[in-house]
Amino acid sequence: MTLFRKNLIDGEWLGEAGSRNINPSNTGDVVGEYASAGPEQAKQAIAAAKAAFPAWSRSAPLVRHAVLKKASDEIMARKDEIGRNLAREEGKTLAEGIGETIRAAQLFDFFAGETLRLSGELVPSVRPGVGVEITREAVGVVGIITPWNFPIAIPAWKIAPALAYGNTIVFKPAELVPESAWTIVDILHRAGLPKGVLNLVMGKGSVVGQAMLDSPDVNAITFTGSVGTGKRVAAASVEHMRKFQLEMGGKNPLVVLDDAHLGTAVDCAVNGAYFSTGQRCTASSRLVVTDGIHDRFVAALKERMEKLVVGDALDAKTQIGPVVDATQLKQDEDYIAIGRKEGAELAFGGERLDAATPGFYLTPALFTGATNAMRISREEIFGPVANVIRVGDYDEALAVANDTPFGLTSGICTSSLKHATHFKRNSEAGMVMVNLPTAGVDFHVPFGGRKGSSYGPREQGRYAMEFYTTVKTAYSFAG
Repeated sequence: MTLFRKNLIDGEWLGEAGSRNINPSNTGDVVGEYASAGPEQAKQAIAAAKAAFPAWSRSAPLVRHAVLKKASDEIMARKDEIGRNLAREEGKTLAEGIGETIRAAQLFDFFAGETLRLSGELVPSVRPGVGVEITREAVGVVGIITPWNFPIAIPAWKIAPALAYGNTIVFKPAELVPESAWTIVDILHRAGLPKGVLNLVMGKGSVVGQAMLDSPDVNAITFTGSVGTGKRVAAASVEHMRKFQLEMGGKNPLVVLDDAHLGTAVDCAVNGAYFSTGQRCTASSRLVVTDGIHDRFVAALKERMEKLVVGDALDAKTQIGPVVDATQLKQDEDYIAIGRKEGAELAFGGERLDAATPGFYLTPALFTGATNAMRISREEIFGPVANVIRVGDYDEALAVANDTPFGLTSGICTSSLKHATHFKRNSEAGMVMVNLPTAGVDFHVPFGGRKGSSYGPREQGRYAMEFYTTVKTAYSFAG
């Protein structure tokens, strides 16, 4: 019997009309059916969050700590089960699904600790007898809109700090991955959250998301997704003078210099470009390689790609799972056709695969002979597609790496301390990796980019406080 999941609004599970959640590794497998909220339910959720805010924002730190710690412990205890369901609905490999689930548990554990570390300042006034206190308080009702590619980690790194600092939440996950979202909300609900503090409204972005954007009672919105939608979030937020935080993607370069260790460079390229089926905003979609190592690098990369196992996400042998759905598969194929038309050489892959079960399988694609002016070098594809751009030296490599409208992450493979140090300082990205894949970050440090990749305060770590709190300065005269 197909399971049915409802929305959580003001502490009650509600909803009837459902949408189906399909396994991209096996389109005949229905993960479940999920309620689809309408505008009225979205408004109810916002009203519930607003009503719950005064009490929750003034709750004792140990109350918030207990909820977040309990949620962390349950997620970790159920990591295999939750990770399997994540892989089943999103298509990343079982190992990646479990790893992402562990990261979610770590995020809740970290922010459980942050509830006890929130501090302020006591400073002397320039006026005699006057004291000044600088404190941080919760922003209010936070709208959280998350994408499908990290269905439990991204909700965790938004929900955990929002709750830790005393905010209430209206949460709209991506329609493609409702099971992971429902699971995390169910765990938090049973961990003891008061009604209305966390509200889950699954449904269409054009309906639920729009209701959140239109409401003057939503005090802040954090969004991860496409550039186009991010711009709409920004415009609507300015209209209401609310805080907003945007993470919108990247076209990340991995620079490979002549003095790089070849094995390390290939490892970084394969991991960054193709793991998680390339469906990461931090993926290495541009491989910027200098002349002296170019041919050896391409040959070694192709040899490694030939050994990659593409298949069912739940198969332990699988290294690359399916693309998330038919729409994304078509987008990948369209960009592969665009690359060939632009004159790049499809050196490997880019073909649909048949497997034991019907799914959205695509062999990882590698272009050579690309230029940085091509569309495949300028636009985010969000799939297992990467292109090699040949350059003469380090200076040209840095210029090409920075020549992009995005600026999320970048990487360099080199044995030169001089070039590594220069690249870290001069790369126009929010995160820089040396001899590491561009994808893959720690949970306790800031995440975010520059230019068209991000807007607003950083996510994760203690820097999350900048978005989820507001500063108050209080003056007192003793008389």
